[in-house]
Amino acid sequence: MKILMVNKFLYPNGGSETYIFQLGEELQKRGHEVQYFGMEHAGRIVGNRMGRYTTDMDFHTGKLQKLLYPFKIVYSFEAKRKLGEVLRNMNPDVVHLNNINFQLTPSVIYAVRSYEKKTGRSVKLVYTAHDYQWVCPNHMMRIPATGKICFACRDGHFGACSKNRCIHNSRIKSLLGTMEAVFYRRRKTYGMVDTIICPSEFMKKQLDTNPLLAEKTVMLRNFVERDGLTAGEQKTADYVLYFGRFSEEKGIGTLLEACTALPEIPFVFAGAGPLEEKVNQVKNVENKGFVTGEPLHRLIAGARFSVYPSEWYENCPFSVMESQMLGTPVLVSDLGGAPELVQAGRTGELFRGGDVEELTAHIRELWEEPKRCLAYRENCKEINFDTVSEYCDKIVRKVYCGSI
Repeated sequence: MKILMVNKFLYPNGGSETYIFQLGEELQKRGHEVQYFGMEHAGRIVGNRMGRYTTDMDFHTGKLQKLLYPFKIVYSFEAKRKLGEVLRNMNPDVVHLNNINFQLTPSVIYAVRSYEKKTGRSVKLVYTAHDYQWVCPNHMMRIPATGKICFACRDGHFGACSKNRCIHNSRIKSLLGTMEAVFYRRRKTYGMVDTIICPSEFMKKQLDTNPLLAEKTVMLRNFVERDGLTAGEQKTADYVLYFGRFSEEKGIGTLLEACTALPEIPFVFAGAGPLEEKVNQVKNVENKGFVTGEPLHRLIAGARFSVYPSEWYENCPFSVMESQMLGTPVLVSDLGGAPELVQAGRTGELFRGGDVEELTAHIRELWEEPKRCLAYRENCKEINFDTVSEYCDKIVRKVYCGSI
C-alpha cells in the first residue's frame, strides 16, 4: 500500500509530528511505501521522492512577506499545486492528513479530490484530529486573553474568534481565522474527507457537533511506547514531576502556585517554554530543561507521581499515557480527553482544572500517603495502551482498508 502523510511540519515540533514519524516508520517496516508532504525547513527529517514542499512559513515572523499571509493562510495555491505533483508521481492509495490549517490550508483536500477526477483513481482520504481546528478557529477552544475555555464557535458561528482576539491575541489574525473557518464551513470542505480519527471521546463529541463530520468520525486512541523500560522496574526518588511545555494553557502558572504553597515538597520540571523564567524562580522546583528519550523516561519512572495540570481541552496527551506505562501515577486536570486516560483512584487522580487549592490539596495528600502511590504504581502495571504496532494494525485494517 502507498501512503502519503501530510503535515505542515516535517521536523520534530510536537505531538502530531511524533505521531506521523512513528506511525510512518511502523508502516514502512510492514512493507508499505510511505512518503511525506509539508513545508520545507532546515530541520526536515522526512520527505517525498520528488522533493516538493511548500515554502517555509512562520506565522510569527516580522518579515515583509506577512503582507501576503491573508491570502496564503486561507487558501494555498502553492500547496495545492505541489501536492498535485507529488500525488501524480506517487499514486498513493491513502492520503493521511494531520495538521494542515494555515501553513498548508485545506486546499490540500481539493488537491486530492482533483487528482482523483483527473486520473480516475480512488484515494482514501483520512484525517487525524490533533486539535479542534475544524470546529474552533484558534484550535484550542480557549480564549488566550482570559484563559477561559470556550464553546462559542462550535455551532458554526465563528464571530467570537474575532471578538475575543482568539488567535495570538491579534484582531487581524483572529479575523483571518474567522474568515478561514467561515469559508470552509460554507464550502463543506471538511466533509470531503472519508474518515476522521479522533484520539479521544471528547474530541469525537466536539467534531460530531458538525453534521458534515458526525458520520465520519471514529475514536482511536494514540499509541505509546515503553522504549525498553518496564513499569515499576526503577526505584522511585523523592520528587514530584512535571514534564511538558512551560506555558499558561498547560497550567504551569497554577502548578507553580501550588509548588510555592508546598515548600517542603521537591518538584522536578522537564521542558521548555515561555514561562521558563517563572519556573526558575520557585525555590523548590528543579528545572532539568528540555529532556527526551531514555533520560526523560528515567525521570518519569523515578518520580513518586507526575502532575498534568493542563487548562485547555487536551486531546489525548502522550505524557499522561507515558507516565502510567512507566509505572508512575498521574494527577491530571479534569479537562478534555486527558481524564479518559486515567483510572481515577487506581492509577492516578483527577482535580478541577485551574483550581489551585484543589491541586495543592491533592499533591499534599499524595505526598503524605506514599502507600497510596505504591498501590497506584502496582495498578499501572495493568495499563495497556496500544503500542505503535498494535495501533498500526487497527489503522490499516479499520481505517485505510475498511470503513466506519
